[in-house]
Amino acid sequence: MILGFALLLTVSAAGQDTRSQETRRAKLEREIAQIDEQLKANASKANNAQTELVLIRKKIENRNELIAESDREIREIGGQIVAKQAEITVIQGRLDTLSLYYGNLVRNAYKNRDAKVWYMYLLSSENLGQAYRRMGYLRNLSGQMNIQARKIEQTKKELEEETAKLEGLKADAEALRNSRRKEVQSLQSEEAQSQRVIAQLNRDRRKYQNDLATKRRQVEALNREIERIIREATRPAAPAKGSSKSTAKPKTEIDTQLDGEFSRNKGKLPWPVDGPVVDKFGQQYHPVYKNVKLPYNNGIGIAVSAGTRVQSVFDGVVKQIVVMPGYNNCVLVQHGSYFSFYCKLKTVSVKAGDKVKTGQLLGTVDTIAGESQLHFQIWKGTTPQNPELWLRK
Repeated sequence: MILGFALLLTVSAAGQDTRSQETRRAKLEREIAQIDEQLKANASKANNAQTELVLIRKKIENRNELIAESDREIREIGGQIVAKQAEITVIQGRLDTLSLYYGNLVRNAYKNRDAKVWYMYLLSSENLGQAYRRMGYLRNLSGQMNIQARKIEQTKKELEEETAKLEGLKADAEALRNSRRKEVQSLQSEEAQSQRVIAQLNRDRRKYQNDLATKRRQVEALNREIERIIREATRPAAPAKGSSKSTAKPKTEIDTQLDGEFSRNKGKLPWPVDGPVVDKFGQQYHPVYKNVKLPYNNGIGIAVSAGTRVQSVFDGVVKQIVVMPGYNNCVLVQHGSYFSFYCKLKTVSVKAGDKVKTGQLLGTVDTIAGESQLHFQIWKGTTPQNPELWLRK
């Protein structure tokens, strides 16, 4: 029973691992398709080489992960093929033993095929006990032959089934190797494309440095506005005449229950949109110009198609909607002492003061300077958080 339970757990774990692999592969392939869409869209607009390079590099990263996944699956299937061949060898050995035993039964039956021989065999017994045993042997000989024949047929069938499974594994391994070769070819093409964009950026360094300065000003303006809104939402009201500062009530009462629920859902929040993260949280560096810092990022950029629906990551209250240069519409949602920010929206489906639920539509993504991205932030009070640590893996 213990062995059976262990085998059940092993099979269950293997099934979960396979599903996890399939989910991971599907996510990577979906992100590559989304990036391809963005690259095609950007090609029809004013070309932004830096954005193009970021997208291509994310695509290369996903492609490398797919290749690594294929390598791992090929190794796993290789191990399964070896194990299956060992099983077939064992079954073949069992079949050979059964066939040998059956052959002996047939030869004995052939020698004793004449009824007179059977009688003589019985009459030549030394005593009654031996005669009885010989009679039982002759009576069971035919039955044993039939049983043995059935065992041989069952074993042959089992051998055929395992051989078919082995051939299936070999076919799967070959299909994976072909898929991997195609992935490597695509990767080589994307790396060549990356080098062409890098060359373009190096030729137009002054232009992109000016763009970077503009971007820095826009980021700083957005950060100042966000910090102002949070201070307004959390600062205490001025104390009344004759009252001490310690007795002043907050201007906005914090929903402590909602605050706790949001905190407990760290790592479990749904994504506001489905797409690859192409702009990471924190301090990043220019993809080409060495030692050139990009503006510090208080959030993440998620690449999606223009018009993609943006959803709230948790229950809350729409605190404010602002319009900022480089970010268009921004929806700011309060969740107790936590805040989530959704920027670069074309349309907005809510207004300040609205209560929103998890998954509720907030607006749609715009295309700004050739980029279709959602800029997303999470803050705890006046401290920005890395959104990827809060969203589901």
